Amino acid sequence: MRVNYIGPLCLGIKHPALEGYDLSKFAPTCFLVEVSEEAGVDGTLIEGDLLVVDEGKVVQHADLVIVEREGQHQVYSSHRIGGGFRAIPFFGCEGFSIKQSEVRGVVVSQARRYSL
Repeated sequence: MRVNYIGPLCLGIKHPALEGYDLSKFAPTCFLVEVSEEAGVDGTLIEGDLLVVDEGKVVQHADLVIVEREGQHQVYSSHRIGGGFRAIPFFGCEGFSIKQSEVRGVVVSQARRYSL
């Protein structure tokens, strides 16, 4: 599922979904991405969710990871197999092998704007 890069978290980005978050608690290696419309509105991640991604964190089993493929940032679930990892898409397609060097970062927080 595609995500759109917003920018480094250290810039103090203002966004309604981040209201109430203490951004100083995150590492300086964090950046923000927004989940694209292809996520829809029924699932763990929905269109418009903001993800805080730490590019300094090492991938572990079952992490959400941002991988750059074909010029786009995409979010996958990581699955450890032996000494390596597979990136598993959210929409039932078969995964693919990834190396730590291909991962742009690990999702460390999710923010969602709720409107009344």
